[in-house]
Amino acid sequence: MKTTALLSLALSLIATCSTAQAAGDPEAGAKIFPRLCGGCHQVGESARPGFGPELNGIVGRPAGTSANYVYSDAMKNSGVTWDADTLRAYLKDPKGVVPGTRMIFWGLSDEEKLDNLLAYLQTFSEHP
Repeated sequence: MKTTALLSLALSLIATCSTAQAAGDPEAGAKIFPRLCGGCHQVGESARPGFGPELNGIVGRPAGTSANYVYSDAMKNSGVTWDADTLRAYLKDPKGVVPGTRMIFWGLSDEEKLDNLLAYLQTFSEHP
């Protein structure tokens, strides 16, 4: 009986750790962002649009609606609302998710980097 309870507890802890790990590491994402995204996008208190829109509050925001940025018609009319799943798909294949987007990005297929990048972006959930 005790063995079964301990085994159940151990499996539960393993599942919890796996779920937390899948959520990503914002600190690792902070290291990825400047290399992959920082040339066009900014986040944080002083973020401004550049070649791309600033990404504060991206999670939960309808595509093509950030202030002070001129979006392509494709992005404005995409009907996409950015959540973890749509951002993940977009970062893997931007032109596949929003055909006609002006974003020049080859895509990111590394799941761990995607998890970390998304965790980092979620730390900027609201406009400062």
